[in-house]
Amino acid sequence: MSARDAILAAVGGASRPKADLAREAAALLDRVPGLRPDRVTGDPAEAFLARVAGAAIGATATRVAALSDVPGAVRAYLDGHNLSPTVTLQPHPKLGELDWSGLDTHSAIAVDEAASVLIAPYAVAETGSLVFRSGPDMPVLFAFLPLHCLVVVEAASVVAWLEDCAGIEAKRAAPRNLNLITGASGTTDIEGALVRGAHGPASLHVIFVEPSNPEP
Repeated sequence: MSARDAILAAVGGASRPKADLAREAAALLDRVPGLRPDRVTGDPAEAFLARVAGAAIGATATRVAALSDVPGAVRAYLDGHNLSPTVTLQPHPKLGELDWSGLDTHSAIAVDEAASVLIAPYAVAETGSLVFRSGPDMPVLFAFLPLHCLVVVEAASVVAWLEDCAGIEAKRAAPRNLNLITGASGTTDIEGALVRGAHGPASLHVIFVEPSNPEP
């Protein structure tokens, strides 16, 4: 038997019991915790916030007690950055149910959009990343065109490790695009100088919705 034939025979080893394969797969997974870097300790949501606001990512964050407080946090951000009270709003049901009085909201996204408000289906504590799944309620460009990107993250949606994303996505229909966004856009392509906003938002702000029933 040639080496090629041996490899193909091993790959197609249908004669191996499925129970053996399952045990080997489980053994590999058992090794994962020991291989992970020491980047998440304690509550994943708190670790996520610390990572987002750290020097490596350089985003900003605001805590609110409930989703109903999000519009107020958006207004405060716009006022603090001397922006007009106008935002493009992701067509997500949770955002659509909120009271946006005092703000001009629209659903069309323009190439020179000043600010957008999004809600992330989940976020990753290990890397401080936001995860966006494309679909009818998440047009991809909403996360890339605005100068200021304001993202709502609910505490319960934060997962600890990057590989947890694979576990979540395995249970869902695959989206056309899955984007993991870590911080605002930046590049050092020109003379090694950091330029913000070259390929996406220049500012990223997380509006973090606290747990509804925090532990004592």
